[in-house]
Amino acid sequence: MTTTEDAKAPACPICGKPAVPEFKPFCSKRCADVDLQRWLSGRYAIPGREDDALGQGSLGEDDGSRED
Repeated sequence: MTTTEDAKAPACPICGKPAVPEFKPFCSKRCADVDLQRWLSGRYAIPGREDDALGQGSLGEDDGSRED
């Protein structure tokens, strides 16, 4: 059976164990490091707009659409 304290604790996104305040939202330093490694290796990625991938709209580039 779970206590009310266990029910309130969110699950670690890596292993599913209850989160520990010191490493929140993770349960341990190990799980926090696993998550960091996934971000640094590119396993996690935030999708961008399609024109960002093509290099359009970059700062400092003139696309010729403005008239001076």
